[in-house]
Amino acid sequence: QNGTVTAANASSLNDGAAAMVLMTEEHAKDMGITPLARICGCGDAEQNPVDFTTTPSLSVPVALEHAGMDASDIDYHEINEAFSVVAIANMKLMNLDPSKVNVFGGAVSLGHPIGMSGTRIIGTLYDALKAKDASIGCASICNGGGGASAIIIERLN
Repeated sequence: QNGTVTAANASSLNDGAAAMVLMTEEHAKDMGITPLARICGCGDAEQNPVDFTTTPSLSVPVALEHAGMDASDIDYHEINEAFSVVAIANMKLMNLDPSKVNVFGGAVSLGHPIGMSGTRIIGTLYDALKAKDASIGCASICNGGGGASAIIIERLN
């Protein structure tokens, strides 16, 4: 409330390109591909567009329910930071341990490549799970229209 968005607490817009390959476990086996992770669940939520920064706190529980998991099952979170307040507000609303959120830095430090931010946060989440020898992670991202999406992944390799 009564906050200010400045260049110092907003992510920069960056060029970027990324690709991820999604396929069924059966197809991966048929092709001799060893999967890095599997999608356990996903969820979307929405609220008034003026409150978009806190919508990840609504989409994460939907993803957890879809995955059949509890919040305590998540080892690490990656919350996209269009603005610094997004991660801070959602950590507070979901009572998350800050040492388990955006452990390699968020979009304010790494950049916010519009059009591939979802792929960037999932890739960064996978890297954190691998580096920390952890299994389950949640990536979430809000949009300016009041919506947010979340995905739960399990690291396999």
